[in-house]
Amino acid sequence: MALATRADRRPSMTRTLWDSSVGKKTIMALSGLIMLGYLVVHMVGNLKIFFGSGEFNRYAHWLRTLGDPFLHYEWALWIVRVVLVLAVVLHAVSAYQLSRRDIRARPAKYVHKKPRASYATRTMRWGGIVLALFIVWHILDLTTGTAHPGGFQSGRPYQNVVDTFSTWYGNTVYIVAMLALGLHVRHGFWSAAQTLGVGSATRDRILKTLANLLAAALTLGFISVPVAVMAGLVS
Repeated sequence: MALATRADRRPSMTRTLWDSSVGKKTIMALSGLIMLGYLVVHMVGNLKIFFGSGEFNRYAHWLRTLGDPFLHYEWALWIVRVVLVLAVVLHAVSAYQLSRRDIRARPAKYVHKKPRASYATRTMRWGGIVLALFIVWHILDLTTGTAHPGGFQSGRPYQNVVDTFSTWYGNTVYIVAMLALGLHVRHGFWSAAQTLGVGSATRDRILKTLANLLAAALTLGFISVPVAVMAGLVS
């Protein structure tokens, strides 16, 4: 029996999914929902700072001992980090490739000068870049401590958060990024619902309302921490 040539081989289902625009949109939707779930949990955890340093530091320690004794110290945290990195990479690569396809498909500029897309839609790409840069800064600031102002204190996350938001640039970077996040979530959640076939004539209004509520809750929840530090409510 003659061996099949490379041209005769059928691409795998995974390859077919990745190469198609529908597949990339599906990957974007699923990876976005993974990140959204993390953001909700992360925001709720951040609000523990309003219960004092002891409560917040215990929460940070609990994250590192999650799964004990089945999992070793920080294993659960690293599993979450790996999943998030994969989700971010898949989301960003899919978004970039879809954007390039869209540009190649419509090389000519629109005849109408007035943009048809909403403000959130037109800022999705720039918002994604802002969030990507923010993630790098956030890790260097509060995870590795490389870019932390005043010296990073290992095992004292409460004080590290207060130090960051005691600087004008820490507050500015964080608040701008969270505003970009709100716009990204508002449009992204709605897009994910449409991509996954959840939307319908009867559910669209509910999904839009849920997208607005999620975006507002995440934005206000995250921003409340630096505002509280600036106001002296957390110190």
